[in-house]
Formats: sequence, C-alpha cells, structure tokens
Amino acid sequence: MQKKVGIIGAMDVEVKTLKSVLLPLPDESSVRTTVAGGCEFYEGLLDGVAVVVVKSGVGKVNAALCAQRLAIQFGVTHVINTGIAGAMASGLKVLDFVASTDALYHDMDATGFGYKACEVPQMECSDFPADKKMLDAATIAFASLKEAKGHELIAGRIATGDQFISDKEIKKHIREICNPACVEMEGAAIAHACYLNGIPFVIIRCMSDMADDMQENAYNFNEGTAAELSAALVRNMIPLF
Repeated sequence: MQKKVGIIGAMDVEVKTLKSVLLPLPDESSVRTTVAGGCEFYEGLLDGVAVVVVKSGVGKVNAALCAQRLAIQFGVTHVINTGIAGAMASGLKVLDFVASTDALYHDMDATGFGYKACEVPQMECSDFPADKKMLDAATIAFASLKEAKGHELIAGRIATGDQFISDKEIKKHIREICNPACVEMEGAAIAHACYLNGIPFVIIRCMSDMADDMQENAYNFNEGTAAELSAALVRNMIPLF
C-alpha cells in the first residue's frame, strides 16, 4: 500500500506552514480541499509524499473525530500529530521537543470504580504506544534540523487533557499520576483513535511553555515559533519511515 500520511494540528498556527508548501497530487491542477465534519482537509504532495493536512480544533473530542475521519474517509496509512505543548520532564526547555513513546489521558479518573489513575475503563490499553519506526524517523530528522540548533529532542510520554496547564500544583499532580514528558490537549485522543483503527502514529510537540505560571505574553511569543519548528521537523521526518 502506498504511504499516505495524515498530519493533524489543533490550531491554524500548527498547520499553516505545511499547507503552504503542499503541491497538487499527480494529474491534478491544485491541492484538493475537502470540507467534512467541520474540518478542512488538504490533500497533496509534501516533498513527494502523499499527505492530508488538517486542523482538528482544540481538545480531545475534536482531535479524535478528525483522526477517525482521516482513517475512514481518507484512508491514511500513518498519522502525525504536530504542534505545541507544555514541558514537564526535568531539564526540558522552551523550544525543545518531545516525540511520543506513548500517550495517555491525565484527566481520565475512574478511580472510584477501582481503576488506576489515567486508565480508560474496560480497555486493554490506556497508554497508547507510538510507532517505533516513526519515532526513530523523528529522532534522525531532528539531528539535521538546522532550525532547532541548540535545542533538544527527547522521546517520552505525552499526557493529554481538556485543560491548559498553567498551575504548579496541577502540574505536580499530573507528574505524580503519570510522569509525562509534556502535556497538551489532543495527542492521546489521536493516539486512541489510531490504536483502535490499527494506524501507526507519532506525536511531535515543541515546547511553547513550562506548563506552570509563565506569563501569558511569553506563551504567545513562543507559540508561533514552536509550531513552525514542529512543522519543520514533521517535514524532515516524513521521507524516513
């Protein structure tokens, strides 16, 4: 089967760079655009590889619905979630990267029914594993990413919840229950959908903030730079898996 990569970002800033460099598919005069499920899907070639780029919208439900549509309607063979996140791992700095080893929900709490924190009831898996080949591709691509010179990429767990983390006590709690490398608002939902559909995936996140009490203007300044760096890494890694 020919590779066809779905690339999901939650916000415009996370996908605009990739959309801007898409070329039409063979025998087509322009990039194909499809509006479905409240999202605009852009099909084209990214450095010769067939891709579908889409903005899902923020949050777990938007992300999961978007990933499911990529699977069913567009028949993607792989999924990459690109974007920004809040740093959690010790030593991780703003504009450093995390490539997912796995992803889970930090706000899933069925402990009252005897489940562990972050465990999805009645599922065999709650920490959805990323694809090893895609993770390796991200690591290799990062080594040659000139834009990220002076920054670091680590492979680690990504924790997802429907909240922007800006409080040190909440950050401490999340670290205690699942010890992620970073936190964000879509990745585990995308991973969940990919897991159920048997689609290899990886989440690539560039740190825009420290997930605690950074001033708002600092976050806004880093958001655009972090999103562009994440998109650049995605572009470099796609030919490698």
